[in-house]
Amino acid sequence: MSLSVNSYFDDKVKSIAFESANGPCTSGVMLPGEYVFSTSKDELMKVVEGELVVKLPGAEEFLSFKTGSEFNVAANQSFDVKVSTTTAYLCFYS
Repeated sequence: MSLSVNSYFDDKVKSIAFESANGPCTSGVMLPGEYVFSTSKDELMKVVEGELVVKLPGAEEFLSFKTGSEFNVAANQSFDVKVSTTTAYLCFYS
C-alpha cells in the first residue's frame, strides 16, 4: 500500500490518496478560498471538520455542508466550493 500526496490551487488544497476498505479514497484539507473541482468518477464527499458551501451541478444556489454532513457528485461534472474556515474532508470514489 502506498500514499499519494496531491496539491491544488497554489497549495491551498492538499489531499492524500489511499485505498480504503471501501475502495479509492482521499483525505484532505482546504484552506479558505473559492474553488472549482471536476470529477472523473462518482464522488461521495464527507465533511470531517469545518464547512463547505457548494454549488452542485445543475443547482441554482449554493448549499452549506457542515461537519458530519456529506454530498454526492456524479462522474464527469464540476462543482463550485466556497470555504470560509479551514475544512477537512474525506472523498470516496466509485
